[in-house]
Amino acid sequence: MSYKNLTVLIVDDFTTMRRIVRKILRDLDFEDILEAEDGSAAMSVLKGTKVDLIISDWNMPKMTGLELLKEVRSTDNLKGIPFLMLTAEAQKENIMEAVKAKVSNYIVKPFTPEGLQEKLAKILPQ
Repeated sequence: MSYKNLTVLIVDDFTTMRRIVRKILRDLDFEDILEAEDGSAAMSVLKGTKVDLIISDWNMPKMTGLELLKEVRSTDNLKGIPFLMLTAEAQKENIMEAVKAKVSNYIVKPFTPEGLQEKLAKILPQ
């Protein structure tokens, strides 16, 4: 499966985490990778750019990953974008909240490149 033609938006307030995710995505053949440091910055990107996948951290200042997810799902031209939530929170109630908000999938930090690839394979068109 080639992901070359897909545009990905990585949303995380932590530069190092964005770098790690970007490297894994590059290794998986993604070429078009955008970044935002929080949910509000992500919404600005989404307003001006067609994105095929959002990978977002949960805990961020200004606008959390969950708030971003709800905003994306309630916006007509964005609601169909696969959304992968990265979280350090493995608490069941958080995961249930994300599922209710229609998250495509989630992955708990720390994760392996294989783990991320597996989650992406489940949510991206083959």
